[in-house]
Amino acid sequence: MINAHDSAIVRAMTRLLIPLIQLFALYVLCFGQYGPGGGFVGGVMLGTSLILGILVFGSESPACLVAKKVTHGDGIGLIIFAGVGGLCLIGGGEFLNYTNLEIPWLDTSSRRHLGIFLAQIGVAVDIAVTAISIVFSL
Repeated sequence: MINAHDSAIVRAMTRLLIPLIQLFALYVLCFGQYGPGGGFVGGVMLGTSLILGILVFGSESPACLVAKKVTHGDGIGLIIFAGVGGLCLIGGGEFLNYTNLEIPWLDTSSRRHLGIFLAQIGVAVDIAVTAISIVFSL
């Protein structure tokens, strides 16, 4: 059981930092194909923001309850990742060859961007859930 931190300054700064960390994690996730970042880094940052809430506000806080609900989504990221790869296979290409992503109303460039983005979302979800699960198992 993790007790809440007793410092008002730490609690106030954490309330400010958690949404900023999550916003930056979404930025890294969304623009990871254009620069450093992507699914892994975005997932680590999302998971870390929830872990920070657990460490500062304690194991009986709403932040901890959100983190516990997130761990119920274990495997969702794998389903998203494998689903994108499966759609590429259905389109007649190789696994995760986004040019063969079976979405008829999109051109080739849009298919590639959407495929990369969906695969990164799958990775981010799995990494965030795994990081939180590790903290709860410790």
